Amino acid sequence: MSIVRRNRIDRFLQLMVERGASDLHFSVSRPPMFRLNGEIDPLRYRVITNEDYVAMMEPIVPHESYWQRFLASGDLDFAYEVPGLARFRVNLFMQEHGFGAVFRTIPTTILTMEQLALPTVLNRIVDLRSGLVLVTGPTGSGKSTSLAAIIDRMNSTKSMHIVTIEDPVEFVHQHKKAVISQREIGQHAHNFADALRAAVREDPDLVLVGEMRDLETISLALNAAASGLLVFGTLHTNSAAKTVDRIINVFPTDEQEAVRSVLAECLQCVVAQQLLKRIGGGRCAAVEVMFTAPALPNLIREGKSHQLGGYISAGKRLGMITMDQALYDHVEAGRISVEAGIEKALNKMDFRKRMATVKGPDDARLAQKRPGSGKPA
Repeated sequence: MSIVRRNRIDRFLQLMVERGASDLHFSVSRPPMFRLNGEIDPLRYRVITNEDYVAMMEPIVPHESYWQRFLASGDLDFAYEVPGLARFRVNLFMQEHGFGAVFRTIPTTILTMEQLALPTVLNRIVDLRSGLVLVTGPTGSGKSTSLAAIIDRMNSTKSMHIVTIEDPVEFVHQHKKAVISQREIGQHAHNFADALRAAVREDPDLVLVGEMRDLETISLALNAAASGLLVFGTLHTNSAAKTVDRIINVFPTDEQEAVRSVLAECLQCVVAQQLLKRIGGGRCAAVEVMFTAPALPNLIREGKSHQLGGYISAGKRLGMITMDQALYDHVEAGRISVEAGIEKALNKMDFRKRMATVKGPDDARLAQKRPGSGKPA
Protein backbone atom coordinates (compact mmCIF):
# COMPACT_ATOMS: atom_id res chain seq x y z
CA MET A 1 0.00 0.00 0.00
CA SER A 2 1.49 3.34 -1.06
CA ILE A 3 0.88 6.46 1.01
CA VAL A 4 2.31 9.94 1.15
CA ARG A 5 4.16 10.24 4.44
CA ARG A 6 3.39 13.56 6.11
CA ASN A 7 3.97 12.94 9.80
CA ARG A 8 6.08 10.60 11.93
CA ILE A 9 3.02 8.90 13.40
CA ASP A 10 1.95 7.76 9.92
CA ARG A 11 4.37 4.82 9.86
CA PHE A 12 2.74 3.38 13.00
CA LEU A 13 -0.70 3.89 11.49
CA GLN A 14 0.33 2.16 8.26
CA LEU A 15 1.61 -0.82 10.26
CA MET A 16 -1.63 -0.78 12.26
CA VAL A 17 -3.70 -1.05 9.07
CA GLU A 18 -1.44 -3.70 7.56
CA ARG A 19 -1.76 -5.89 10.66
CA GLY A 20 -5.53 -5.43 10.85
CA ALA A 21 -5.46 -3.83 14.30
CA SER A 22 -8.48 -1.87 15.46
CA ASP A 23 -6.56 0.53 17.75
CA LEU A 24 -3.12 2.00 18.34
CA HIS A 25 -2.24 2.90 21.94
CA PHE A 26 0.54 5.48 22.09
CA SER A 27 1.43 6.44 25.67
CA VAL A 28 4.47 7.89 27.39
CA SER A 29 6.50 5.32 29.40
CA ARG A 30 5.25 2.40 27.27
CA PRO A 31 6.10 1.15 23.78
CA PRO A 32 3.33 1.57 21.18
CA MET A 33 0.69 -1.16 21.36
CA PHE A 34 -1.94 -2.48 18.94
CA ARG A 35 -5.30 -4.02 19.74
CA LEU A 36 -5.63 -7.14 17.61
CA ASN A 37 -8.85 -9.20 17.81
CA GLY A 38 -9.63 -7.58 21.13
CA GLU A 39 -6.20 -8.24 22.72
CA ILE A 40 -3.44 -5.70 23.45
CA ASP A 41 -0.22 -6.55 21.58
CA PRO A 42 2.93 -4.45 22.30
CA LEU A 43 5.21 -3.52 19.40
CA ARG A 44 8.94 -4.21 19.46
CA TYR A 45 9.82 -0.56 19.86
CA ARG A 46 11.44 1.58 22.51
CA VAL A 47 9.49 3.24 25.29
CA ILE A 48 7.79 6.47 24.20
CA THR A 49 9.03 9.69 25.83
CA ASN A 50 7.20 13.00 26.25
CA GLU A 51 9.42 14.43 23.50
CA ASP A 52 8.42 11.60 21.13
CA TYR A 53 4.79 12.19 21.95
CA VAL A 54 4.81 15.94 21.30
CA ALA A 55 6.82 15.50 18.10
CA MET A 56 4.25 13.03 16.72
CA MET A 57 0.97 14.37 18.10
CA GLU A 58 1.21 18.16 17.86
CA PRO A 59 1.64 18.22 14.03
CA ILE A 60 -1.55 16.21 13.42
CA VAL A 61 -3.89 18.26 15.62
CA PRO A 62 -6.28 20.12 13.25
CA HIS A 63 -5.66 23.60 14.67
CA GLU A 64 -3.08 25.14 16.95
CA SER A 65 -5.87 26.19 19.31
CA TYR A 66 -6.82 22.51 19.69
CA TRP A 67 -3.34 21.67 21.02
CA GLN A 68 -3.58 24.51 23.55
CA ARG A 69 -7.03 23.24 24.54
CA PHE A 70 -5.60 19.76 25.08
CA LEU A 71 -2.79 21.09 27.28
CA ALA A 72 -5.34 23.04 29.33
CA SER A 73 -8.02 20.33 29.67
CA GLY A 74 -6.05 17.11 29.37
CA ASP A 75 -8.42 15.64 26.79
CA LEU A 76 -9.07 16.09 23.06
CA ASP A 77 -10.96 14.23 20.33
CA PHE A 78 -10.49 14.72 16.60
CA ALA A 79 -10.26 12.81 13.30
CA TYR A 80 -7.02 12.34 11.39
CA GLU A 81 -6.67 11.07 7.82
CA VAL A 82 -3.61 9.63 6.11
CA PRO A 83 -4.25 10.04 2.37
CA GLY A 84 -4.26 6.72 0.59
CA LEU A 85 -4.37 4.78 3.86
CA ALA A 86 -7.30 5.38 6.21
CA ARG A 87 -9.09 7.80 8.50
CA PHE A 88 -8.66 7.57 12.28
CA ARG A 89 -10.55 8.73 15.36
CA VAL A 90 -8.03 10.13 17.82
CA ASN A 91 -8.27 10.73 21.55
CA LEU A 92 -5.44 12.56 23.29
CA PHE A 93 -5.32 12.39 27.08
CA MET A 94 -3.08 12.81 30.08
CA GLN A 95 -2.18 9.89 32.34
CA GLU A 96 -0.03 9.20 35.38
CA HIS A 97 3.22 8.86 33.45
CA GLY A 98 2.62 11.67 30.95
CA PHE A 99 0.71 12.00 27.70
CA GLY A 100 -1.36 9.28 26.03
CA ALA A 101 -3.25 8.75 22.78
CA VAL A 102 -5.48 6.15 21.17
CA PHE A 103 -6.08 5.91 17.42
CA ARG A 104 -9.01 3.89 16.09
CA THR A 105 -9.36 3.00 12.43
CA ILE A 106 -12.42 4.38 10.68
CA PRO A 107 -13.00 2.30 7.53
CA THR A 108 -12.99 4.43 4.38
CA THR A 109 -15.74 2.26 2.93
CA ILE A 110 -19.09 2.22 4.69
CA LEU A 111 -20.14 -1.41 5.01
CA THR A 112 -23.72 -2.36 4.24
CA MET A 113 -26.13 -3.74 6.79
CA GLU A 114 -25.80 -7.13 5.09
CA GLN A 115 -21.99 -7.06 5.20
CA LEU A 116 -22.18 -6.33 8.93
CA ALA A 117 -24.63 -9.23 9.36
CA LEU A 118 -27.04 -6.94 11.20
CA PRO A 119 -30.44 -8.50 11.96
CA THR A 120 -32.70 -8.03 8.94
CA VAL A 121 -35.41 -6.59 11.18
CA LEU A 122 -33.29 -3.42 11.47
CA ASN A 123 -34.41 -2.55 7.94
CA ARG A 124 -37.56 -1.31 9.70
CA ILE A 125 -35.52 1.61 11.03
CA VAL A 126 -34.89 2.80 7.48
CA ASP A 127 -38.61 3.42 7.01
CA LEU A 128 -39.18 5.34 10.26
CA ARG A 129 -40.25 8.97 9.92
CA SER A 130 -40.19 10.12 13.55
CA GLY A 131 -39.27 9.11 17.06
CA LEU A 132 -36.12 8.08 18.92
CA VAL A 133 -33.76 5.26 17.90
CA LEU A 134 -30.92 4.41 20.29
CA VAL A 135 -27.87 2.34 19.36
CA THR A 136 -25.99 1.36 22.50
CA GLY A 137 -23.00 -0.60 23.67
CA PRO A 138 -19.58 -0.29 25.26
CA THR A 139 -16.82 1.74 23.62
CA GLY A 140 -15.57 -0.13 20.57
CA SER A 141 -18.69 -2.26 20.14
CA GLY A 142 -19.41 -1.06 16.60
CA LYS A 143 -22.16 1.48 17.29
CA SER A 144 -20.80 4.03 14.80
CA THR A 145 -20.29 1.37 12.14
CA SER A 146 -23.87 0.10 12.45
CA LEU A 147 -25.31 3.62 12.41
CA ALA A 148 -23.24 4.49 9.34
CA ALA A 149 -24.67 1.44 7.54
CA ILE A 150 -28.25 2.40 8.44
CA ILE A 151 -27.73 6.03 7.43
CA ASP A 152 -26.08 4.95 4.17
CA ARG A 153 -29.14 2.82 3.37
CA MET A 154 -31.39 5.83 4.03
CA ASN A 155 -29.05 8.06 2.01
CA SER A 156 -29.36 5.66 -0.92
CA THR A 157 -33.14 5.26 -0.82
CA LYS A 158 -34.75 8.36 0.74
CA SER A 159 -35.04 11.97 -0.38
CA MET A 160 -34.40 13.64 2.95
CA HIS A 161 -32.10 15.96 4.92
CA ILE A 162 -29.83 14.14 7.36
CA VAL A 163 -27.88 16.12 9.96
CA THR A 164 -25.14 14.35 11.93
CA ILE A 165 -23.55 15.82 15.07
CA GLU A 166 -20.33 14.00 15.95
CA ASP A 167 -17.18 14.32 18.04
CA PRO A 168 -15.33 13.87 15.74
CA VAL A 169 -16.93 13.16 12.35
CA GLU A 170 -16.08 9.53 11.67
CA PHE A 171 -17.64 8.05 8.54
CA VAL A 172 -17.83 10.65 5.77
CA HIS A 173 -21.06 10.27 3.80
CA GLN A 174 -21.37 11.36 0.17
CA HIS A 175 -24.61 12.92 -1.05
CA LYS A 176 -26.72 10.27 -2.76
CA LYS A 177 -30.51 10.54 -2.77
CA ALA A 178 -30.42 12.44 0.53
CA VAL A 179 -28.67 15.66 1.50
CA ILE A 180 -26.28 15.07 4.42
CA SER A 181 -24.89 17.81 6.66
CA GLN A 182 -22.14 16.56 9.00
CA ARG A 183 -21.14 18.81 11.89
CA GLU A 184 -18.15 18.28 14.16
CA ILE A 185 -18.02 19.40 17.79
CA GLY A 186 -15.22 21.88 18.31
CA GLN A 187 -15.00 22.81 14.64
CA HIS A 188 -18.62 23.51 13.64
CA ALA A 189 -20.31 23.75 17.05
CA HIS A 190 -19.27 24.33 20.65
CA ASN A 191 -21.01 21.24 22.09
CA PHE A 192 -23.70 18.65 21.35
CA ALA A 193 -26.47 20.66 22.98
CA ASP A 194 -25.74 23.79 20.95
CA ALA A 195 -25.47 21.79 17.73
CA LEU A 196 -28.72 19.93 18.40
CA ARG A 197 -30.51 23.16 19.28
CA ALA A 198 -29.40 24.58 15.92
CA ALA A 199 -30.11 21.40 13.98
CA VAL A 200 -33.85 21.47 14.64
CA ARG A 201 -33.93 24.83 12.78
CA GLU A 202 -32.16 23.41 9.74
CA ASP A 203 -35.17 21.60 8.23
CA PRO A 204 -33.89 18.08 9.08
CA ASP A 205 -35.73 14.82 8.60
CA LEU A 206 -33.16 12.90 10.65
CA VAL A 207 -30.71 14.12 13.28
CA LEU A 208 -27.92 11.84 14.49
CA VAL A 209 -26.57 12.77 17.93
CA GLY A 210 -23.14 11.10 18.13
CA GLU A 211 -23.32 10.75 21.90
CA MET A 212 -26.11 11.58 24.34
CA ARG A 213 -23.75 12.24 27.24
CA ASP A 214 -25.46 14.85 29.44
CA LEU A 215 -28.86 15.96 30.68
CA GLU A 216 -29.18 18.94 28.32
CA THR A 217 -28.39 16.91 25.20
CA ILE A 218 -30.69 14.05 26.23
CA SER A 219 -33.50 16.50 27.01
CA LEU A 220 -33.15 18.24 23.64
CA ALA A 221 -33.05 14.91 21.80
CA LEU A 222 -36.21 13.71 23.56
CA ASN A 223 -38.03 16.94 22.79
CA ALA A 224 -36.95 16.82 19.13
CA ALA A 225 -38.17 13.22 18.80
CA ALA A 226 -41.42 14.05 20.58
CA SER A 227 -42.00 16.96 18.20
CA GLY A 228 -41.97 14.68 15.15
CA LEU A 229 -38.33 14.47 14.11
CA LEU A 230 -36.48 11.20 13.67
CA VAL A 231 -33.54 11.22 16.10
CA PHE A 232 -30.73 8.67 16.30
CA GLY A 233 -28.52 8.64 19.40
CA THR A 234 -25.93 6.50 21.15
CA LEU A 235 -25.37 5.55 24.78
CA HIS A 236 -22.82 3.40 26.60
CA THR A 237 -25.27 0.78 27.87
CA ASN A 238 -25.44 -2.93 27.02
CA SER A 239 -29.17 -3.68 27.08
CA ALA A 240 -32.53 -2.08 26.33
CA ALA A 241 -33.49 -2.10 30.02
CA LYS A 242 -30.32 -0.30 31.09
CA THR A 243 -30.79 2.17 28.24
CA VAL A 244 -34.26 3.17 29.43
CA ASP A 245 -33.00 3.50 33.01
CA ARG A 246 -30.02 5.59 31.87
CA ILE A 247 -32.27 8.05 30.03
CA ILE A 248 -34.66 8.40 32.97
CA ASN A 249 -32.09 8.55 35.75
CA VAL A 250 -30.11 11.41 34.24
CA PHE A 251 -33.04 13.70 35.12
CA PRO A 252 -33.84 15.04 38.62
CA THR A 253 -36.29 12.88 40.56
CA ASP A 254 -39.13 15.40 40.32
CA GLU A 255 -38.90 15.38 36.50
CA GLN A 256 -38.65 11.65 35.93
CA GLU A 257 -42.37 10.90 35.72
CA ALA A 258 -42.80 13.47 32.93
CA VAL A 259 -39.70 12.15 31.14
CA ARG A 260 -41.08 8.61 31.29
CA SER A 261 -44.20 9.80 29.50
CA VAL A 262 -42.20 11.53 26.77
CA LEU A 263 -39.87 8.56 26.30
CA ALA A 264 -42.83 6.14 26.25
CA GLU A 265 -44.39 8.06 23.36
CA CYS A 266 -41.30 8.64 21.21
CA LEU A 267 -39.02 5.61 21.70
CA GLN A 268 -39.12 3.52 18.54
CA CYS A 269 -36.18 1.16 18.84
CA VAL A 270 -33.17 0.22 20.98
CA VAL A 271 -30.29 -1.68 19.40
CA ALA A 272 -27.69 -2.89 21.94
CA GLN A 273 -24.40 -4.30 20.65
CA GLN A 274 -21.44 -6.19 22.08
CA LEU A 275 -18.38 -7.36 20.12
CA LEU A 276 -16.97 -10.82 20.80
CA LYS A 277 -13.89 -12.70 19.71
CA ARG A 278 -14.79 -15.07 16.89
CA ILE A 279 -13.47 -18.64 16.94
CA GLY A 280 -10.74 -18.82 14.31
CA GLY A 281 -10.01 -15.08 14.34
CA GLY A 282 -11.82 -11.80 13.95
CA ARG A 283 -14.81 -10.56 15.89
CA CYS A 284 -18.60 -10.68 15.58
CA ALA A 285 -21.40 -8.61 17.08
CA ALA A 286 -24.16 -9.86 19.35
CA VAL A 287 -27.15 -7.56 18.84
CA GLU A 288 -30.20 -7.08 21.06
CA VAL A 289 -33.17 -5.52 19.27
CA MET A 290 -36.23 -3.95 20.89
CA PHE A 291 -38.95 -2.22 18.86
CA THR A 292 -41.97 -0.44 20.23
CA ALA A 293 -45.22 -2.41 20.42
CA PRO A 294 -48.48 -1.74 22.32
CA ALA A 295 -47.13 -3.00 25.66
CA LEU A 296 -43.92 -0.96 25.68
CA PRO A 297 -45.23 2.55 26.49
CA ASN A 298 -46.99 1.32 29.64
CA LEU A 299 -43.89 -0.55 30.85
CA ILE A 300 -41.85 2.65 30.50
CA ARG A 301 -44.48 4.90 32.11
CA GLU A 302 -44.87 2.55 35.06
CA GLY A 303 -41.12 2.22 35.62
CA LYS A 304 -41.06 -1.50 34.84
CA SER A 305 -37.82 -1.58 32.90
CA HIS A 306 -36.91 -4.85 34.67
CA GLN A 307 -39.68 -6.47 32.59
CA LEU A 308 -38.22 -5.40 29.25
CA GLY A 309 -36.28 -8.65 28.85
CA GLY A 310 -39.56 -10.56 28.97
CA TYR A 311 -41.16 -8.02 26.64
CA ILE A 312 -38.41 -8.56 24.06
CA SER A 313 -38.65 -12.35 24.38
CA ALA A 314 -42.40 -12.15 23.81
CA GLY A 315 -41.76 -9.99 20.74
CA LYS A 316 -39.69 -12.65 18.96
CA ARG A 317 -42.32 -13.03 16.23
CA LEU A 318 -41.91 -9.28 15.53
CA GLY A 319 -38.19 -9.74 15.05
CA MET A 320 -37.08 -8.71 18.52
CA ILE A 321 -34.20 -10.56 20.14
CA THR A 322 -32.63 -10.44 23.60
CA MET A 323 -28.88 -10.09 24.08
CA ASP A 324 -28.66 -13.54 25.67
CA GLN A 325 -30.54 -15.12 22.74
CA ALA A 326 -28.18 -13.42 20.30
CA LEU A 327 -25.21 -14.79 22.25
CA TYR A 328 -26.79 -18.26 22.37
CA ASP A 329 -27.27 -18.22 18.59
CA HIS A 330 -23.59 -17.34 18.08
CA VAL A 331 -22.50 -20.22 20.35
CA GLU A 332 -24.81 -22.66 18.55
CA ALA A 333 -23.47 -21.55 15.18
CA GLY A 334 -19.90 -22.12 16.36
CA ARG A 335 -18.93 -18.50 15.94
CA ILE A 336 -18.01 -17.87 19.60
CA SER A 337 -17.05 -20.06 22.53
CA VAL A 338 -19.31 -20.90 25.45
CA GLU A 339 -16.98 -18.98 27.75
CA ALA A 340 -17.26 -15.87 25.57
CA GLY A 341 -21.05 -16.14 25.64
CA ILE A 342 -21.16 -16.51 29.42
CA GLU A 343 -18.82 -13.54 29.87
CA LYS A 344 -21.14 -11.22 27.91
CA ALA A 345 -24.50 -12.71 28.96
CA LEU A 346 -26.81 -10.47 30.98
CA ASN A 347 -28.26 -13.39 32.98
CA LYS A 348 -25.17 -15.54 33.42
CA MET A 349 -26.82 -18.19 35.59
CA ASP A 350 -29.62 -18.92 33.12
CA PHE A 351 -27.23 -18.74 30.18
CA ARG A 352 -24.87 -21.24 31.82
CA LYS A 353 -27.73 -23.65 32.56
CA ARG A 354 -28.99 -23.41 29.01
CA MET A 355 -25.54 -24.12 27.59
CA ALA A 356 -25.08 -27.11 29.91
CA THR A 357 -28.25 -28.78 28.62
CA VAL A 358 -27.65 -28.39 24.90
CA LYS A 359 -23.90 -28.58 24.27
CA GLY A 360 -21.52 -31.52 24.14
CA PRO A 361 -19.53 -32.79 27.15
CA ASP A 362 -16.60 -30.37 26.80
CA ASP A 363 -18.77 -27.32 26.30
CA ALA A 364 -21.12 -28.41 29.08
CA ARG A 365 -18.17 -28.59 31.46
CA LEU A 366 -17.22 -25.02 30.49
CA ALA A 367 -20.82 -23.86 30.89
CA GLN A 368 -20.90 -25.11 34.46
CA LYS A 369 -17.86 -23.14 35.62
CA ARG A 370 -18.37 -20.33 38.04
CA PRO A 371 -17.76 -16.81 36.61
CA GLY A 372 -14.10 -15.91 36.97
CA SER A 373 -13.23 -19.43 38.17
CA GLY A 374 -11.26 -22.17 36.52
CA LYS A 375 -13.07 -24.79 38.59
CA PRO A 376 -16.47 -26.40 38.01
CA ALA A 377 -19.28 -25.15 40.20
